[in-house]
Amino acid sequence: MALTVILCLLIPFIGTTLGSAMVFLLKKEMNEKLQKILLGFAAGVMIAASIWSLIQPAIETYNDYRSWLVPSIGFIIGVLFLLLIDYIVPHIHVDNNEEGLKNNSLSKTFKMMLAVTIHNVPEGLAVGVIIGSFITGNVNKEAMLALSIGIAIQNFPEGAIISMPLKETGVSKPKAFLLGMLSGIVEPIAGALAILLISVVEVILPYTLCFAAGAMMYVVFEELIPEANSGKHSNLATIGFSIGFIIMMILDVALG
Repeated sequence: MALTVILCLLIPFIGTTLGSAMVFLLKKEMNEKLQKILLGFAAGVMIAASIWSLIQPAIETYNDYRSWLVPSIGFIIGVLFLLLIDYIVPHIHVDNNEEGLKNNSLSKTFKMMLAVTIHNVPEGLAVGVIIGSFITGNVNKEAMLALSIGIAIQNFPEGAIISMPLKETGVSKPKAFLLGMLSGIVEPIAGALAILLISVVEVILPYTLCFAAGAMMYVVFEELIPEANSGKHSNLATIGFSIGFIIMMILDVALG
């Protein structure tokens, strides 16, 4: 079991690493149309994962008023947590929009990496929570693998989306790859912390499931969807969203 847990914890990070490696294969800046599709795809995966992998199991934990109260509380706390991080941490998105507290001592490259790192925190928490659910016997191995693989699939384009713009700013390919890969290291770290917390206090599991869902939904609606729909070709983002949603839904329902 230990090997399966470690593998599921690392699979999303591997997805980010492989995506970051695209900087060695793609000669030019990522095509705008492709970027729209990938952003929409990532949003679709995260929404489907939030519903079927996280919120639904939390609802099914109870047979009374807690079936809606606990998920609501966990979800709201997750949104507020990401809102706070988004407000405090200085970061720059791929569209050069700067957010968070002003900090001129940080380079643009580092701020771009922080933007993706913020995105990866809830994904790492989600994987850690579902692994914790498996360890405590609340979900099966297939459900754990489904979420881990689903997050890895959407991490692949995210890795490329961070490494390619870094290269365009003048960063060398090896450094752009390294920074893109390091932006994903927060996922296994956040996942390990979630596993540890659930192992110690199992009763909070339904809260943590929806906490992770709320945090991921915040990223989707605050960052991914606005970026995917800005400018031209927003219809491609919708197509990407639909594909990502369906793939993650199939993984969750068929393996869960």
